Order: sequence, then C-alpha cells, then structure tokens
Amino acid sequence: MVASQMSSGIVDAGQRVGASPDRPNFITLDERALPTVGAARIYVCGITPYDVTHVGHAATFVWADVLASVLGSTAVRATVCRNITDVDDVLIDAARARGRYYDEFALSQEAMFEQSMAALRVATPATQPRARHYIDAVQQLAQALLDSGAAYARDGTVWFRGNSMAALVALSREDALRLSADYGDDPDNIAKDDPFDVPVWQSSADGAPAWPSPWGWGRPGWHAECAAMAMAVHGNSVDVLVGGEDLAFPHHAYQAAMVSAVSGVTPFARAVLHVGEVRISGKKIAKSTGNLVLIDELLELYTPAALRLLLLSRPYSKAWDFERGEIDDAERRVERLHQAASRSTDANPEGVMAALRTNLDVPAALALAEDQGGEAAKRAIAVLRLT
Repeated sequence: MVASQMSSGIVDAGQRVGASPDRPNFITLDERALPTVGAARIYVCGITPYDVTHVGHAATFVWADVLASVLGSTAVRATVCRNITDVDDVLIDAARARGRYYDEFALSQEAMFEQSMAALRVATPATQPRARHYIDAVQQLAQALLDSGAAYARDGTVWFRGNSMAALVALSREDALRLSADYGDDPDNIAKDDPFDVPVWQSSADGAPAWPSPWGWGRPGWHAECAAMAMAVHGNSVDVLVGGEDLAFPHHAYQAAMVSAVSGVTPFARAVLHVGEVRISGKKIAKSTGNLVLIDELLELYTPAALRLLLLSRPYSKAWDFERGEIDDAERRVERLHQAASRSTDANPEGVMAALRTNLDVPAALALAEDQGGEAAKRAIAVLRLT
C-alpha cells in the first residue's frame, strides 16, 4: 500500500534512511525518515464498542503502544489519541438487538475493552475522544467542506466529493468500488452524484441517534468522525496515523482527504502504521466470519507478556495466521529474555534501540537482546513492556 499512502495525502516521499545509535531522536517507519522535535502526535483508529476484543484488535493497539514507547525512548513526548466510534450502524443495531440504549451499551463494551488493554500493558492514551461528544466538530467540518466546494448538501445529507479518490490512492476503479462497498460506503446509492461520494453528515433512520444540524436531524458519517476528532485533538496534521491495514482505503484515505480539503495542509499524516491483519487458516479474524479468538479467554491461560510478544514477533505490516502453539513459544522466549537480562555482561543497549527505531524492527531487537543479555535485554523488555 506504499504507493497509495504516498499519493493520498497521508505520507510524502521522505528520505529513505535508517536509525542508528548516534541518532537517538530519529526513527523510521516504512523505511522513511520521521525526525521528531519535542513531541509526536499519534492518532490511533480505535474500536467501535459493540463486541468483545479479539486478537486482531489487540494487534493494532499493542503496536501503537510500542510505537509510542519507542518514540518516548528518543526523549520525544508521544501524545496518543485513540478514538471511540460510538455512533455507528453496527453499534446501534447491536444495542437495539439487546434492548439497550446505544450509548449505555457502548460504555459497557468500552469498559471491557479497557480491561483487556490494561491486562496487555497498553498504556492509557492521553485522549480518547468519543464520536458522540464531537458532533459540533463534525458539523463544523461539514460546513467548511461545503464552503470550500469539496462537499454538497442534499436532502439532509452533506456529501464529500470523492470522485478523485480512486486515482488519488492509486487503486483501480474496480478495486476501489469493491472496497467502498465492503466497508459500507454504498457506491450504488443513487442519492449522490458519484459512487465515491461519502457522507460527512447524514440523516438518521427512525429510532437511530440524531442531533439537530443546519441540514436537519442526523448524525456523522464514519470517515468524518475520525477526521473531525483528529483535527479537534491534534490540529491539521499528525505525525503517525495508526490502524489495521484494512483501514488504508477507504477510511484513512477519506479521513486524510477531508482534513486536507479544509486545512490546506498535506500530508495529513507524516507516516502511517498499518498493522497486518490476523488470520486463521488464511481467513481474517472477524465477527462476520465467526472465527474470533478472544483476548480475555487467552489471558486466562497465558501471561500478558507472552501475548504481547506473540503480536510483536514479526514486521508490523505483515499479515499472519494465528496458531495457539505460538503462544507457548512466546512464553518460553519471554523466559529466555528475562534470563538473558539477569546475565552480567557489558552489552550496550543502543544496538537494540537502533533496531527498534528502524521500522520498529522488534524481531531484530529481540535477537540482539537474547544474544547480548544484560542491559541490552533489560532495555528491550522495558521498551516493549514484556513484564
């Protein structure tokens, strides 16, 4: 997805260089330089709180946590914003099926998610905006897009003009239409000018949450929620945009396009961290496929350190198949790392840190930590939070 990331207002063509021990304030992502001064703004696309947390969810949030930890090791203040999408069709439908109010149901699911994240040693983000608290920001975004000509209003919906999105992200029209349909953007809707137009603000169906707006009672569109929350918290751009690889298009592409259309700032994100999907027998772990592996159930059997190590034992962008036996291997490796840390050696931890600062190369850092022991292993355990 590198080509599309470069052309979609998310990342630009930065210099391809590597981190090194003599550049302690410097990391790379996707082999692209990400020099930082003082602070780094991270936006993590969070959960839609309608169901339990599975391994695929956890992979994204553990990698985001490691990114913040590695940036912190460079003496940079990493400020993480991880949103909660608590206004969404799947959440509304799930709450209705249980006879509960959507916001009360969302809060109960969010509490369970937070327990899982705490058990996995994921640090609490600096901010956790909830979509229902940012209705005004979405309406401001919608009006700004209308004023700029990047959107139009029709029958209570404000549509963002997306006719150039497929070309912008270097996807074929057919692939882009398929992805748009898969993620609920309804390209066949005849109410809009173009199949790639998406709602910034939309009218609500009977019984669904709704707020007053200049265009009538309604609610935010999905992509607009993240665009508005990111701008409200971080401003017109972020240093790193984080999410599962399945969010690259349409979600992250539209989020970036909306922000840039309003602010004039490109790229919206200096770098992206798209985490590879987790599969079982080649099929993505998802509720729709019925192949969920739940974090809470795994935590009853395995240590949090082993689960973190399992999720981190490969390049972050690599898709992989979950196999329960690999957790046993991770348990043994955590034990080896702690044994290595107890050895008295003169190892310098900067080799480990240089590996982590170069594309978050956890496998290389762990290999050095086990081999060198002492302070090198201690630093790896601390930064990766394997305790």
